[in-house]
Amino acid sequence: MPFNIVLIEPEIPNNTGNIGRLALASGSSLHLVKPFGFEITDTQLKRAGLDYWQHINLHIYENIEEFFHTNKGKAMVFLSSHAIKEHWSIDFEDNMFLVFGKESVGLPKSILETHSKKLYKIPLYSKHVRSLNLANAVSIVVYEGLKCMR
Repeated sequence: MPFNIVLIEPEIPNNTGNIGRLALASGSSLHLVKPFGFEITDTQLKRAGLDYWQHINLHIYENIEEFFHTNKGKAMVFLSSHAIKEHWSIDFEDNMFLVFGKESVGLPKSILETHSKKLYKIPLYSKHVRSLNLANAVSIVVYEGLKCMR
């Protein structure tokens, strides 16, 4: 599998549904870390994922601790608007975990501090934009990674 897309506490079902479809299209796995801002059976989630949802290689974790315990020692990078390094400097590798935070606040401060050397951002060229939509950000990083691994 190319990548493991990780959403820490996703809040918007449409984003998660679209990212699920992206995971399937890119041959990646989707990892969702609770709590969610929606029910996994939410119709908006299903609508965004269309009829693809049942084909997604999906992993669900009860909390951040369970996610890190289960995937200890795996190659991971963390995407945040607070990072200094740009996403195109990621040294992508097969099965790498691409970790994204929730829509409203991004990654928890504890993750930013613990993994500061593995933080990357998508550059923004306007002072009027704080961040990109989560589904768009995941798409950018996943397809940059696929391009780099060709």
